[in-house]
Amino acid sequence: MKQDMIVILDLGSTENTVIARQIRDMGVYSEIHPHDITVGELKALQNVKGIILNGGENRVVDGAAVDVSPEIYNCGYPVMSIDHPTAKCEQQLSELPSEEVLRTFVFEACKAEPNWNMKNFIEDQVELIRKQVGDRKVLLALSGGVDSSVVAALLIKAIGQQLVCVHVNHGLMRKNESESVIEIFRDQLHANLIYVDATERFLGKLENVSDPEQKRKIIGGEFIRVFEEEARKLEGIDFLGQGTIYPDIIESGTKTAKMVKSHHNVGGLPEDLKFELVEPLKQLFKDEVRACGVELGLPAGMVYRQPFPGPGLGVRCLGAITRDRLEAVRESDAILREEFEKAGLDKKVWQYFTVVPDFKSVGVKHNARSFEYMVILRAINTIDAMSATIERVDWDVLQTITERILAEVENVNRVCYDMSPKPPATIEFE
Repeated sequence: MKQDMIVILDLGSTENTVIARQIRDMGVYSEIHPHDITVGELKALQNVKGIILNGGENRVVDGAAVDVSPEIYNCGYPVMSIDHPTAKCEQQLSELPSEEVLRTFVFEACKAEPNWNMKNFIEDQVELIRKQVGDRKVLLALSGGVDSSVVAALLIKAIGQQLVCVHVNHGLMRKNESESVIEIFRDQLHANLIYVDATERFLGKLENVSDPEQKRKIIGGEFIRVFEEEARKLEGIDFLGQGTIYPDIIESGTKTAKMVKSHHNVGGLPEDLKFELVEPLKQLFKDEVRACGVELGLPAGMVYRQPFPGPGLGVRCLGAITRDRLEAVRESDAILREEFEKAGLDKKVWQYFTVVPDFKSVGVKHNARSFEYMVILRAINTIDAMSATIERVDWDVLQTITERILAEVENVNRVCYDMSPKPPATIEFE
């Protein structure tokens, strides 16, 4: 390992990511791990320089306060305790440490070196991937989004032709998305790419399913089934590569924190998964994933493209998916993206998309009463996807988008703009 590490043990705090990012901003790598990590697991992390026990409001689980193993205190690492009184720590705090206090602990008590950067991270991950995979093959779910694209580049660097990319068109892609993935990865980057059109299969499984968690689990489970079928056609596929990033894991719930929503690559995985997972980005935040992509030499257009959820438009076609509303989401999303690009907002706004709810409103079309769906526009800015603010879009731009959607998208008679930040809302609706 090229990087020193500070380990944060989650004892029920909601501020683990805040401390992790503060430490990384100092140039020192940090990882968050569950409170019940064993000494052996801790030692296996390598280059650990110190431990932070981070207690908080979620520390009581099933009526009892969680704690670390007593052996953790005797591992020889400096330990800082937050909201967790104990006589065995170098430092005890009742609240989050100031930057000065944290810096003193990291550099003076732990003697950590500021060697956290993307070049070292990539070198470490390449080493770990080669050690994990050996001479076997990895099957990668390549959606064409930022996360899976960066994972693809990292795996190619680590294992080359041992990587087999599979792009599944589940019928929930954005307009012309699959065509773009094929053109970029197969034709330009010459990736070993398998294309699977499973539109009817997915939409059939999702018919009449309205619960968002159930939709995510169906999509995640069906993805794995498709991959298993493709793997059986190949030889030596033992691993599944995924673009899982840290916010996916946090929002899917931890041992001391409740689930916000399951992600198809976390909460949606079937229990009888037949692959070993390869997830080299699972400790990175979204901005760090982009920085990794830049360091790997991916084009800016790919690295800074719009984030897109694994379940695709399935979580933007709210409630039970119908083909007319799915098409309305797809077409309105394309209009929004076109107009944001014209206005230069595509380079300013972190994420923007449309959703269509599963209810109708009364309107007037062609001098007659209409009873059709609405399109909701959402545009947000964030750094790490853990919180988000609303973009103040110019009124003329919103008016142009509205007029185009009402004129060009079928079954729609109303357009709204979502003003809700995260929290209390999430970035996606489902």
